[in-house]
Amino acid sequence: MHIHILGICGTFMGGVALLARSLGMTVSGSDANVYPPMSDQLIAAGIELQQGYLPEHLDPAPDLVVMGNAMARGNPAVEYVLNKGLPHISGPQWLADYVLKDRWVLAVSGTHGKTTTSSLLAWILEDAGMSPGFLIGGVPGNFGETARLGDTPFFVIEADEYDTAFFDKRSKFIHYHARTLVVNNLEFDHADIFDDLAAIQKQFHHLIRTIPSEGLLITPSHVEAIDDVIRMGCWTPQQTIGLNEGQLRAQNIAGDGSQFDVAFDGDTVSAVNWSMLGMHNVSNALAAIAAARHVGVSFEHSCDALSRFKGIKRRMELRGEEQGVKVYDDFAHHPTAIETTINGLRANIGARKLIAILEPRSNTMRMGVHQKTLADSLQAADQVILFEDQALDWSLSDVQQQLGDKATITDSIDAIVERIASEAKAGDEILIMSNGSFGGIHQRVLTALAER
Repeated sequence: MHIHILGICGTFMGGVALLARSLGMTVSGSDANVYPPMSDQLIAAGIELQQGYLPEHLDPAPDLVVMGNAMARGNPAVEYVLNKGLPHISGPQWLADYVLKDRWVLAVSGTHGKTTTSSLLAWILEDAGMSPGFLIGGVPGNFGETARLGDTPFFVIEADEYDTAFFDKRSKFIHYHARTLVVNNLEFDHADIFDDLAAIQKQFHHLIRTIPSEGLLITPSHVEAIDDVIRMGCWTPQQTIGLNEGQLRAQNIAGDGSQFDVAFDGDTVSAVNWSMLGMHNVSNALAAIAAARHVGVSFEHSCDALSRFKGIKRRMELRGEEQGVKVYDDFAHHPTAIETTINGLRANIGARKLIAILEPRSNTMRMGVHQKTLADSLQAADQVILFEDQALDWSLSDVQQQLGDKATITDSIDAIVERIASEAKAGDEILIMSNGSFGGIHQRVLTALAER
């Protein structure tokens, strides 16, 4: 079977391509921008990549066209598919039909922490000898790849609430039919497709309706937005997690989140000592431990496995150190994620200087939805550099004023690199936050530091 994927270099669709290749399918694909690191993974797997969305990429016709949710009416390839009546399907539906059918799906949903929790869960199962399949929106250090089929019925998936395709406006996660479901948290995001929090909650309600009565729903304790969804209807056993609260809880937590005890129903069952930082990652760990227990992994084994977790690319990833200055890359794109990331690093480094560099790049950020809460999320940094490009629909000046002298605005990546190279001193920590490549700023900063 030959499938052609439109939008193949996105993390999700690239993962679909790798899974299809593992199934023995002939896979080709096209994208507006074909570039590493995803292009390298795909080419290494024997997948033919083509630049742009040209109708001739679909001649001769493949057996099936798989469309990413970035595809829209007016796209030349989309119009060709529709005009010629070529068989087509969304990425999530293809996944449901060809990969997830008859699997035990462990899905991780929520506004934040999906990639980290999915990676933690996949690693725990792997360490327990369960060889799971997975599709994750990042590259876990323990695996070095975003997706694999696995050798057992268990499949871990990062379950995104974003819409499925231009012809299917349901959230992606509706298609996955999870048996074990984690809902990490729930806040307003994706303002480009959702009008308000209630619209997102409705999709999560639909998701919960798909979980079998013999499954398990794992949620944080006392989160009103999630509790509201559950009150809409829930037919599945629930387990709550939390920091010093919930059925499965973390207690005696170190200030930076690097150590904590795990208790279940009031009894301490194990402890975690690992390399991850921040209270958000403690919560992510609890969710992964709870989900793994649902498929038979003991608390003790899960906690032990976490000590060997190697992190995820672009999630507080240390990109390098030059002249005693450490440079981190983080995907944080929402005020809550930004705040928890900065606070976690602050608790770890103490009084050392922390310079936060932020590109507000997500669609929701660019629309200005979070402008009233952004400044507060950056307060724990000693210096803040805000990158304002032409794609931003609002001015960062209000955020700068709220932060005072510690904050500056620039529209030049070169200026940021020059400033860090000239001002950063040994012991300083540079945290760069963006959900894009940010013009390769991470390596540029490291190179400039090395050459000064």
